[in-house]
Amino acid sequence: MTLSVRPLVSLRTMSKIYVIDIDGTIFNTDGMDYENSTPKQERINYINSLYDNGNKIIYLTARGMGRNGNSYELAEKQFYKLTELQLKKYGCKYHELHLSKPAGDYYIDDKAVKDSDFFE
Repeated sequence: MTLSVRPLVSLRTMSKIYVIDIDGTIFNTDGMDYENSTPKQERINYINSLYDNGNKIIYLTARGMGRNGNSYELAEKQFYKLTELQLKKYGCKYHELHLSKPAGDYYIDDKAVKDSDFFE
C-alpha cells in the first residue's frame, strides 16, 4: 500500500519546520508500551523526504509525561534513550527530539494538522 500524501507546502519550498508527534503518528504503540512500538514506515519515509529536501524535523512526544506528572526531567530520564534508539533503528531523520509535550486529552493549536489529514 502506498500513501497518497497531500503536503501542506511544496517540497521545493525553502526550509519549513515540522514538529511531529511519535506514538500514533510514526509509530504504532499500544497504550504506553513504548518498548514494543512498531514503525509506520511509509510515514517515516515521507518525513525523511521532507528532511532530505531541506526542512527541519523536530520530534515532540509526551512519552513518560503523563506517568510523571508532566515532569520533563523524569520523562527524559526514562524514555529519551529508548526513543532515540527507536528513531535510529527505523531510519528516522531528524534535527531535534523533545520529550516535553505535556500529557493531555486535546491539543488545540492554530497550526495543528491531524496526522490522518497530512498522510492522506
